[in-house]
Order: sequence, then structure tokens, then C-alpha cells
Amino acid sequence: MQSLGLEIEKDFVQTSERVKSVDLHPTKPWILTSLHSGSVCIWDYESQKLEKSFTVTGSPVRSAKFIVRKNWIVVGSDDAFIRVYDCETMEVIKEFEAHSDYIRGLAVHPSLPYVLSSSDDKLIKIWDWEKGWICTRVFEGHDHYVMQLAFNPKDLNTFASASLDGTIKIWNVDSPNPIFTLDAHAKGINCIDYFISGDELYLISGSDDYTAKVWDYKSKTCVQTLEGHAHNVTAVHVHPELPIIITCSEDETVRLWDKANYRLENTMNYGLQRVWTVGYRKNSKQFVFGCDKGTIMVKITSSKGSDAANLKQE
Repeated sequence: MQSLGLEIEKDFVQTSERVKSVDLHPTKPWILTSLHSGSVCIWDYESQKLEKSFTVTGSPVRSAKFIVRKNWIVVGSDDAFIRVYDCETMEVIKEFEAHSDYIRGLAVHPSLPYVLSSSDDKLIKIWDWEKGWICTRVFEGHDHYVMQLAFNPKDLNTFASASLDGTIKIWNVDSPNPIFTLDAHAKGINCIDYFISGDELYLISGSDDYTAKVWDYKSKTCVQTLEGHAHNVTAVHVHPELPIIITCSEDETVRLWDKANYRLENTMNYGLQRVWTVGYRKNSKQFVFGCDKGTIMVKITSSKGSDAANLKQE
């Protein structure tokens, strides 16, 4: 069985307090990090310098995302507030109390003026910035903290949610009730991602049961369980071009799996303790991992098959 022939190159390492979320700007060389200390930072990975840094609140900031088309940053924190900042000036554009408990996740709609938020209050809410950031719908149904959200790349009116109640729920933005529920893991689910393989749509979930699971979206069945982590799986990602699945864990490792046969290809430990989050830059092979002790960016390339020509080191 042919190996993917992965090459992994470190591009950027920055030590800091615990990193809870990362996001990469699609055109600028910026890494957005949010910290457990309540701060948000933008690092320029080309100059290896801190571009901007500011304190949002005295409590952890668990999610921060670029809203690229508006040149904004949206931030959700443990004080239950959502805050929106101008990317250049860091001026506060909007701040409001969004939930009654910690905000765990944010998801920015790829084309519509919507941001989803999920919280320890067990609710998901959708906010419309063209209507003054009003909440246009509340999604109820989870029995525990809602940890992460992801929009469906094949149908942007639908999204998935992952919860510590052990379920994945699929929703339509126009309805408060879930389309369907997967009883996915025996323990809480921390993370969720969609991916397309061939023409088929899949989900991947990561759990406190130390596994990640791959789900056939159409049949609603688990097609593979990825086993090997020695602690909770905290983040998952499937690259749209590279043939890899990425899983991150509190066991301090990042694991790379072959998307075609689910074989473990590589295990990375960069000595930054627990790994909490993963981000990637669109149309590149650059990935960022946020950890207890800082942030690391790597470039991953594969020599397998047709990828070899277009996955050359940038």
C-alpha cells in the first residue's frame, strides 16, 4: 500500500499562553489567535512578527474568526458576549450579550451576512449583521454544551453542530428544529467538519472517547473510527485538496491520516503540550495548530499521485 509521502515543514512557531482558536486570513499572511487569557492576536507569519494584539475581556476567548469580506474579526468569549472589531484599527464595531453562558464556537457563513454561535447554554443562534446583528433564529435540541459548528459545503443553508451530549445535529438555517441527529459517540463531541470525497459528502467528529469518526452523510452511518489518540480529540480537519485527515488531541499530538484508506500516516508532537485547535489557509498547504504553550504553522505536502505536481513547497 503506497504511503502518501508526506513532507512537513515548520513555517512559524510562537510561544504564548493557551491558544483556544486559530484562523488564517485567505489573502494576507495573518494568523488570528484567541487566548484563554482573554486576548486576541494577529501574527504575520511572513515577517514572524506580532501585527496586532489586544485584550477582549478578562475571561477566555474560545473562538475568533475573520469576516474577510467586511474586513472584520468576530469574537466569542466566556463572558457570553460577541464582539466585532475592525481588522485594521481594532475599533469595536459591535458588542452584545449573545448567550447566557460561555460561547464555545462561531461559524461565519461563506456568502450570507450570518454568524452562528454555540454556547454552554445548549443553544445555537444565528446573527444577521445586515440587520444590526439581531438574532434571527434560535436552534434548540442539544442536552449539553454545544462545542462547534460547521456549514455544509454542498448546501450552505444547512450546518452541523457537535455537543458534549454525544450527538451531532444537522440543521437548516430557516428552521429551529434539527433535520436529523446522529448518536455519534459514547462521550462528548468536541469538534465537527464536513468534507467531500469523490462526489460524496462526509462528516468527521472528534470526541472525549479518544476517537474520531467518519460519517457517510447520506446513509447517516459511521464508515470509519480513527483510533490511536491517548486523550480527548479536540479538533478535526479534512483538507479539500490534500488527501489527509487531521486530528488534534489533549495527548499533545497531531495525527495525519490517509483520507482514502484511513491509515495513520504521521504523528507530530511539537512540545507545546495539549493541542486545542487547527486552522488552514485556503488554496495553500499551510496549517496552524493552537496549543497550551503557543502556536505553530506547518506546510504539509504529499508526493502521492497527481498531488505531486501542484503540492510543491511554496
